[in-house]
Amino acid sequence: MPEPFRPDETEPNSLLVRSLSNRARILIVCNNEVDADGLRAVLREAGLASQSARTITAACDLARSGGFQVVFCTPYLEDGSWRRLIDLAHYHDLGFEVVLLARTFSDKEWAEALQEGAFDVLDALSDLARAAEVARSAAGADYLRRFRPRPRQKQAA
Repeated sequence: MPEPFRPDETEPNSLLVRSLSNRARILIVCNNEVDADGLRAVLREAGLASQSARTITAACDLARSGGFQVVFCTPYLEDGSWRRLIDLAHYHDLGFEVVLLARTFSDKEWAEALQEGAFDVLDALSDLARAAEVARSAAGADYLRRFRPRPRQKQAA
């Protein structure tokens, strides 16, 4: 008798990513309550826990704890931009992924964000349904990057 088809097992890393992401800590940095509430609801329905901050400064303070794998962030807030979070992650080797949550973002801005280290850019008006899937992928990427063997430094002869 043939084994039943299991769609979750079609990709080798899907089980790892799904099990890791269920424990992922997610930070939402957004001063628009409608967008933040919508994102929280999508994540909660998918079984993902999140914490919130309304400013970049507060988000940086929370992120320094090192306990977040994914940060959803509005691109620009009064006290700074998402780039501060990327800089913080690199400087302190925190390793979280930043996903931008934008209402208006040009193709050029989107491409620049990806080049500068954002994991993805979601449209706050039409892409929220994909937020849990993106969070799981980002958490898996964070995990794999942290535990991937690092190349050895060549020693001078």
